[in-house]
Amino acid sequence: MTTIQEPPPSQDERHEEEQRMQAVAEYDGGKPMTLLEHLLELRGRLIWCAISLVVAIAVASVVTGRVMEFLLEPAQEQAPDLKLIFTEPMESIATYFKVALMCGLILAMPMFIYQTLMFVLPALTPQEKKWVLPLVGGILISFLIGVAFSFYVILPPSANVLFNFNSDIATANIKIGSYFDFVTRLLFWVGVTFEMPVFILALARFGMVTGRRLLGWWRFAIPGAFVLSAIITPTIDPVTQTLVAAPIIVL
Repeated sequence: MTTIQEPPPSQDERHEEEQRMQAVAEYDGGKPMTLLEHLLELRGRLIWCAISLVVAIAVASVVTGRVMEFLLEPAQEQAPDLKLIFTEPMESIATYFKVALMCGLILAMPMFIYQTLMFVLPALTPQEKKWVLPLVGGILISFLIGVAFSFYVILPPSANVLFNFNSDIATANIKIGSYFDFVTRLLFWVGVTFEMPVFILALARFGMVTGRRLLGWWRFAIPGAFVLSAIITPTIDPVTQTLVAAPIIVL
C-alpha cells in the first residue's frame, strides 16, 4: 500500500508562515499564544462587545420613538390616512424594544468590528492586513448605501402600492409590529445585497471569478435576482420585487 506524500511548501508559503508567526509573537510579547490564552482573549473581547451592546441599547431606547416616526414617514407620505394599530397587549411595547435593539446593534457595530479586528489581525501577514481594513470599510459603506437606497428609493413606491391598492374597498389599518418588521427586514436585506460588489471583489482577488465569467452568467443572474428579491421582500407585489431585483442585477 503506497502513501501519497504532500509536496513540500514553497518558498513563498514558508515566508508567509514565518511572517504570520512573527506577527503573532510580536503581538504577545515575543511568544506565540496557546489555545487557552486565545480562548481567554476571545472571552474578554466578547465581554466588551456585550457591555457595549447593553450601553448602546440603553442610549438607543431614548431616541427609539423618533426613529419609529422617521421610519413611518415614507408610508404616511404615500397614505396620509394610514394608522398603525396593535391587537395584542404587549405588541406595541415589544415592537418598541425590537427597534431599540436594532438601533443598539447599529450603534455598537464599531465596537464589534474593532474587537474582531484586534482578535484577528495579529494572525495575519502584512500582505493580508493591507486587504482587511479596505474590505471592512467597503462592507460598511456598501451596507449604508443599500439601506439609504432601500429607504429613499424602494420604500416610498412600495408603500404607495401596498397601502393604496384597492383603497376604495378597504382602509389600511396596519399592525405596528407588522409594519416595522416589514421596514426593518427590507432595509437590512437590501443593505446586505449592496455588499455584493465587495464579495465579488474578494472572490476575484483569490482568482475564483473573472469579468468574462460573470458576463457569461447573465442568463442565470437575471432570474436569480428576481428569486432573491422575492425572498428578501415580504410582499408579493411586482413593483417592490422589481425595485429590489434591478440593483441586484446591476451589482
